[in-house]
Order: sequence, then C-alpha cells, then structure tokens
Amino acid sequence: MTELLTRCPVIPVVVLDDPAQALPLGAALLAGGIDVVEITLRTEAGIEGIRALSELPELTVGAGSVLLPDQVDRVVDAGARFVVSPGVSPDVLARAATCGVPALPGVATASDLMAAAALGLTEVKFFPAGLLGGPAAIRALAAPFGDFTFMPSGGVTASNLADYLALPQVPAVSGSWMVDPALLREERWDEVTERSATTLRAAAAEPG
Repeated sequence: MTELLTRCPVIPVVVLDDPAQALPLGAALLAGGIDVVEITLRTEAGIEGIRALSELPELTVGAGSVLLPDQVDRVVDAGARFVVSPGVSPDVLARAATCGVPALPGVATASDLMAAAALGLTEVKFFPAGLLGGPAAIRALAAPFGDFTFMPSGGVTASNLADYLALPQVPAVSGSWMVDPALLREERWDEVTERSATTLRAAAAEPG
C-alpha cells in the first residue's frame, strides 16, 4: 500500500453509472497524469468498470467501498489491484491478504487506529476527513500514532488538498471533483483531463 500511496498524490474516487464510461474515463485520467484510480462498489457498474479499466496497463485500478470478504474475491477477479474500505474489517483484510492485494481500511477514531495497529497495519484511510476535523485532526491523531500514514477521504477538495498534503503523514489524498458523475454522464472527458492535470499541479505546489 505504501507504494500505491506514494505513486500518485491524488487518487480519484469514481462512482460509475455505466461500465461504458470506464475506458474513456481511464484514458482521460492518464492524459491528465493520474495513473491510480479507485472504482467504488456503490453502483452495479463498479465491477464491470474495474474489469474494463484493468485492460489499461498504465493504470492501477482499485476497488472502493469494499465491505465484505466475498466482494474482495469479486473485485480481484475483475482485475482490482488494491481494495479500500470505509472501516476496519479483519475479515476483509484477511481475504485481501489471501488474494495478494493491498488493502486500505478506513479509520475515524483513535480506537480504530488501535484496532488497525493490532492487525499490523500502518497505512489507513481517514474517513470522512472533512467531518472529522480535517488536517488538524490528522495532526492530533498522528502524535500517539507516529508510525501511521493517512489517506484523507471525504471532504477533500481542490481548494484544501494542499493543506492535507503539507502534512508529513499524508502521502496522498482521495477525492471526486475531477471525476464528478455529471462529467462522466455528459462525456466531458477533456474536462476530466484538465481537472486532473490542474489537481496534480496543485498537489506539487509548495505549501503556503
């Protein structure tokens, strides 16, 4: 998971309405410089979207909103190379390990982080970051959990991503502004590319 989080500073979180959106979306992201994407299982199109995107060798495709062990099997069979969950599930983590894919569980509290530490984890998703206090909350939690790195998700935007990435404990953020469902429905692929490129420039800018 560490390699994935340091590969691209911004990981798009995608909700697909139609699997036919997948390949043009992948091409648009790559054109904008983003080569890691999380396709959620919030819609029926998620699995088939992962399958389609796995045909693009330059793109590392993962599955999000993975709640159950059998979903791990399904997304890995479809070509997912990592899984992301909103919470800490030992069963999901164990199945991901069995399948040989990295997993990123979500945490919201110190108790969640203790549970993750007990499972030998050091990389977590901080969700929902905006509602939990944003960068200040990560700074506070990182004090007693110094070995952890965090990927904030939920409430991360183009205007605040630099505040998160300025933290040494945050190698990457996830968000959806560059893959807004309306852009996908309307096939505005050039705008996806433009937003992706703009986002990476913002991520690379010096804080302050």
